[in-house]
Amino acid sequence: MIQPPSASGLQGPLWRAIVVYRFASLAFALALIVSNAADYRRPLASIPVAVVLVGWTIAASWLFARPERRRWPLLIADLAVTSGVLLSAEWVVGREALGSGTPGLAVAWLAAPVLAWAVAGGRRLGILAALLIGLADLAVRPRMTQSSLTGTTLMLLAAVGVGHVARLGAIAEARLQRATELEAANRERERLARHIHDSVLQVLALVRRRGASLDGEAGELARLAGEQEAALRRLIATGAPPPSATGVVDLGALVSAYASDVVSVAAPATAVPLPAEAATQLAAAVAAALDNAARHAGADARVFVLVEDEPDSVTVTVRDDGAGIAPGRLAAAELEGRLGVAQAIRGRITDLGGTVRIHSAPGQGTEIELVVPKLSV
Repeated sequence: MIQPPSASGLQGPLWRAIVVYRFASLAFALALIVSNAADYRRPLASIPVAVVLVGWTIAASWLFARPERRRWPLLIADLAVTSGVLLSAEWVVGREALGSGTPGLAVAWLAAPVLAWAVAGGRRLGILAALLIGLADLAVRPRMTQSSLTGTTLMLLAAVGVGHVARLGAIAEARLQRATELEAANRERERLARHIHDSVLQVLALVRRRGASLDGEAGELARLAGEQEAALRRLIATGAPPPSATGVVDLGALVSAYASDVVSVAAPATAVPLPAEAATQLAAAVAAALDNAARHAGADARVFVLVEDEPDSVTVTVRDDGAGIAPGRLAAAELEGRLGVAQAIRGRITDLGGTVRIHSAPGQGTEIELVVPKLSV
């Protein structure tokens, strides 16, 4: 499979190196033709071959300079021209001269298409080109010896090495492009998060606090404002930060996004790494706990979130100083079909192999402790 045209140019140096190789090997091939022409069966016939060598070197260097041209037609043409020069050696040089040790017409120049195929398509295409060129080289030799296989062997080794480097370059380029896109998206999310935090979230929090003690439609609007505030905080948290190359996310950064004028977050100064899925689910459980506190703790209640990174587990504690929960209230809410705590909090943590402990009493606030073992995630 041919690599797509390079956008950032990480393979550019490889193509430029092939151009340098073409001209260096051309000079070597021309020098051998001039020094050995007297031994050829048809010395004058080497002149048009030399013209082809020079012309195709210039043409190929110009054609391969454009990424969109590095496709099958040009690769096949490069291989065909080189094979033609190789096969012409039997008519120009003569099998007797070749058998006595006279160099062929292409010599090192024949490896250029092998390198081009390896850079364009990786090891497999490079090996294929090396085998085809090697067969053409062996076809003009009067007999097969160990020395006659040396050129093919060197081309195979070059195809493997250059193809591997080209493949690594393509992978690195794709990762760099993805990282650039993630960085740009993260910058935009951070800008939006700052704007939302400075304007929309503050307004929603003000409406929730001022209207929580009112009755009727004003109280309903305050409740809706609280729900939208929690939803916006969850939206901001899910966008930052992106997973690393190993799929690990800093839980501390996710939970810290929930901080507001009524929510205080304390997290370790260093990262709290968790697999992306586990971190996302744990952060969503924290968001559900914050949403529950916003609805039931009271208008003046404050919420405190503590993230603890322990050797074998991660613990997140969500505590408020609000009205608390009456005994049996959670069980009654579950029977009524209100499954916020049962599914949004317990369900998520249980799926991660963790535990949820809830401590609450009327007038004494509520503490929800979420514990997720590291080994299970």
